[in-house]
Amino acid sequence: MTIFTIDDVRKTFTNGEVKEEILKGVNLSIKEGEVTALVGASGSGKSTLLTIAAGLQPASDGKIVFAGKNLTKMGSEQIRKMRATKFGFVFQFAHLVPFLTVEEQLALMLEVSETKLSKHEQKEEIDAILKVVEMDHRRKTYPSSLSGGEKQRVAIARAIIHKPKVLFADEPTASLDSKRSTDVIKLIRNITKTLNITTLMVTHDEEMLPFADRIIKMSDGKIIPNAV
Repeated sequence: MTIFTIDDVRKTFTNGEVKEEILKGVNLSIKEGEVTALVGASGSGKSTLLTIAAGLQPASDGKIVFAGKNLTKMGSEQIRKMRATKFGFVFQFAHLVPFLTVEEQLALMLEVSETKLSKHEQKEEIDAILKVVEMDHRRKTYPSSLSGGEKQRVAIARAIIHKPKVLFADEPTASLDSKRSTDVIKLIRNITKTLNITTLMVTHDEEMLPFADRIIKMSDGKIIPNAV
């Protein structure tokens, strides 16, 4: 089933009198429960497309429909709530709060995402997700004592603790070595399948592509025909 429809999406940035069209009419359908990888050279528009689909910035034109709802017609508060409850985010760097332990990072996310769980229910959710990402033994640890791979595992746990429908991952392995990169992408794929989350991932790492269900190639603000 299609969960995202991106219809003739365009994005133009203005710098003084100069206008630069980053996305030039992108059309794409994303299926529920799949890992979709956006690939292409730097400047091809893949990260811009991801952030627009995630509601982090508006499109200049076009339409994005998520689960039957037109995101481009929503107000800022509706978009904020959608991001907080239905979407999860993982970026190149973990961006963990330095003065919070691993379990405190997850508890904060539960509060921000408005899950309205009791303290006991929060603990159960945190226990469960830490086991999924194999970080239960590090629950009392602060970010400064974690390796790069461990930080990214915590970032993934934080992104899915509130049970989102979609996980947006922008270069999630770019700051890791080859082994840790493989571990992280395997974890993302496993979570996508076992928790029935849809993942849209931007990556330049070709070693990650075998773990995607679908590969979308972009160039110069467009999807390359016959490469979808």
